[in-house]
Amino acid sequence: MLSGHNCVSDLIGREMNLRNAVVSWTGGKDGCLSCYKAMQEGWRVNYLLSFRNISRIGSHDINPELILAQSEAIGIPLIHREFTSYEQEFKRTILDLRANGEKIDGAVFGHIQTHKKLVDRICTSLNLDLLLPLWQQDSRKILKEITGLGFEVIVISVKDGLMGREWLGRRIDEEFSEDLKDLDQSIDPCGENGEFHTIVTDGPIFKKRIILSGSEAVLREGYWFLNIKEFSIEEKL
Repeated sequence: MLSGHNCVSDLIGREMNLRNAVVSWTGGKDGCLSCYKAMQEGWRVNYLLSFRNISRIGSHDINPELILAQSEAIGIPLIHREFTSYEQEFKRTILDLRANGEKIDGAVFGHIQTHKKLVDRICTSLNLDLLLPLWQQDSRKILKEITGLGFEVIVISVKDGLMGREWLGRRIDEEFSEDLKDLDQSIDPCGENGEFHTIVTDGPIFKKRIILSGSEAVLREGYWFLNIKEFSIEEKL
């Protein structure tokens, strides 16, 4: 039988041996599920990294206050940076963290089919383990896993002319992929080709949940976008 001292030492040792990771965070389903999977594999996620391109307003840019609310609801600190070069800003962020004494061993990305060369180059230069939990997985399988785990995912932007504004605010549920197929079989169920983007408001990694209460539909750069102006963070029942 282990003594109390040995038990405490063992717990401390396991805690020190945990590997630390950051997650590239846009607020959407793929990064959120990838974060969950990394945590399930034993990674300790120290930071969510949110990057915004200052040269343009993208189709999936989310109210920064809403991204901060996700951080609070999940309980993982957020670092928000603006960039003209994603690669350079990501590297600068990791180097700044390390300069402040942080131990960062890996980086988590939610990519499914694209950007692998970019993130591979970033992680190699920083000596980080590259974590791509969803890489080349079937989009329908990913959606099934998301709904099965209980993530609450809301569509916040759709490509005009492909998906109408009526899809804004639609929750991703068991019928979502079939409804997309009925609309247009060319649409990837995860929106991998930029057909739509999402926000996550609850799920197994959330300690609290986000309630969306006020928004308006805006058309910009060929996308219908749900401009979320009012929301709150609530305790889970």
